[in-house]
Amino acid sequence: MGKGGDAAAKSKGMQLADKVQKYTWAEVKKHITPDDAWIVHQNKVYDVSSWHEHPGGGVIFTHAGDDMTDIFAAFHAQGSQAMMKKFYIGDLIPESVEHKDQRQLDFEKGYRDLRAKLVMMGMFKSSKGYYAYKCSFNMSMWLIAVAMVYYSDSLAMHIGSALLLGLFWQQCGWLAHDFLHHQVFKQRKYGDLAGIFWGDLMQGFSMQWWKNKHNGHHAVPNLHNSSLESQDGDPDIDTMPLLAWSLKQAHSFREMNNGKDSAFVRTAIKFQAFTYFPILLLARISWLNESFKTAFGLGAASENAKLELEKRGLQYPLLEKMGITLHYAWMFVLSSGFGRWSLGYSIMYFMTATCSSGLFLALVFGLGHNGMAVYDANTRPDFWQLQVTTTRNVIGGHGIPQFFVDWFCGGLQYQVDHHLFPMMPRNNIAKCHKLVESFCKEWGVKYHETDMYDGTVEVLKHLSRVSDEFLVEMVKDFPAM
Repeated sequence: MGKGGDAAAKSKGMQLADKVQKYTWAEVKKHITPDDAWIVHQNKVYDVSSWHEHPGGGVIFTHAGDDMTDIFAAFHAQGSQAMMKKFYIGDLIPESVEHKDQRQLDFEKGYRDLRAKLVMMGMFKSSKGYYAYKCSFNMSMWLIAVAMVYYSDSLAMHIGSALLLGLFWQQCGWLAHDFLHHQVFKQRKYGDLAGIFWGDLMQGFSMQWWKNKHNGHHAVPNLHNSSLESQDGDPDIDTMPLLAWSLKQAHSFREMNNGKDSAFVRTAIKFQAFTYFPILLLARISWLNESFKTAFGLGAASENAKLELEKRGLQYPLLEKMGITLHYAWMFVLSSGFGRWSLGYSIMYFMTATCSSGLFLALVFGLGHNGMAVYDANTRPDFWQLQVTTTRNVIGGHGIPQFFVDWFCGGLQYQVDHHLFPMMPRNNIAKCHKLVESFCKEWGVKYHETDMYDGTVEVLKHLSRVSDEFLVEMVKDFPAM
């Protein structure tokens, strides 16, 4: 249960003998690390210190020392809060939260009412027929890619097969994403098993590696850690030393390097607007590596993932190992041309498929968040404003039709709406969009959407702007440069 549950039991005994313990917001904010984690839900305080057995994994610690009311609702089915009772230690004094005036309280009530309305409208119920179609379409892409290798000796056909395979992997990513967000099945085990099929077996990506990384990202998008010990930073922007999304992040290499300068990091940041796309081409190789390490216990990509694996272990150890092993088995057969091709030709096929998939996947990820607002975790806005201001929706434009955007982005063209309601199935997210847009206009919250071309330009300009700011400061520190 973790020491948080033990502390809560002790606190509960004291409360029975006395009155309910009251805590100020300032007191809650002191408990921000996994070993000392307090969270607030509907003005009740819970001590979840060292609760590594949390069913959702290490994401619980992203809100240590903060209010988790709305991110809890976003991630959990109704009734899940019953599990929290054993961690209850007292109540928050609402008046101690100085940064919330009446308008802010009304705003929070407004978006919670909107969520309740969407539940009543049945917007969180999936269409099994829609997902059966998406799964069948994906498998037809895979079969065609395999047939293009098996029945043809044409170089052009083989390159086409590799590109189709890269696109297939991208689309598998969206399906695994939906299943692992539990958009499709009420029984979470079924979603996990589908995630292992579309993730481990078909893509070579560990289900648990992805869930830890992605759930953390959803909870704290575009946030920098508040301290080295806390887990409240977004793993998706942990891209140093290759890319810096803020001036603070650009300077962070000095902290990691005992205050010393690094010529490599300085050069990488200087040219990051030009190296962005080449890095995306190789992104899938990094993800395969981290997935293999996670599934076979060879390491972890982040401190949060490391803690989760050490304290909790893999949720489906045998299935994850089997899935990734079988993925490399069928991929070896296909990349060898069913035994007909030379080593060099096989590597060319594999790298074409892998690099194209990395580009297809990361292009959508980048459009979703890169170049949007970045915050320090200890000064984050409320849930709704955090999700909306760090996220960009994608529409058709510059000759790219909307139907292609809808298919290529796999539902993440509505990234803002998805971040607000991550358990809403893809078949309903477009219907939700108008309500979210209207609510944002009503309350004056910035809501950004752009087409794929302009969005990509925004990302590159943002990288260039961070580079320029960084270089100006470097010249101040080292005038001889």
